[in-house]
Amino acid sequence: MEKNDEIRMPASDDTALEGAVLSQLLALHPVQLTHAELVRELAGNEAGFEQSDAVERAVRDLTGAGLLHCPNAVVMPTNAAFCFAALSEDDPD
Repeated sequence: MEKNDEIRMPASDDTALEGAVLSQLLALHPVQLTHAELVRELAGNEAGFEQSDAVERAVRDLTGAGLLHCPNAVVMPTNAAFCFAALSEDDPD
């Protein structure tokens, strides 16, 4: 049996993926990606339903938080996401 600190819960997986999605979109900006392109960027060409669904949940949750928007099926970071990233870079931790 694994140690408790090595067991990942679905919520922590979702949070980690949300961070990866946001980081990838910020790093690639101004390149605009569709959902399918974002899945390929994060999970590769052979991504299955599970990976695609996880990215979709991350995009949905980040959109709900005001950090992404998806006009015309394109996933883009908002101004709030850029401000958050700038503040995070300045964080002394």
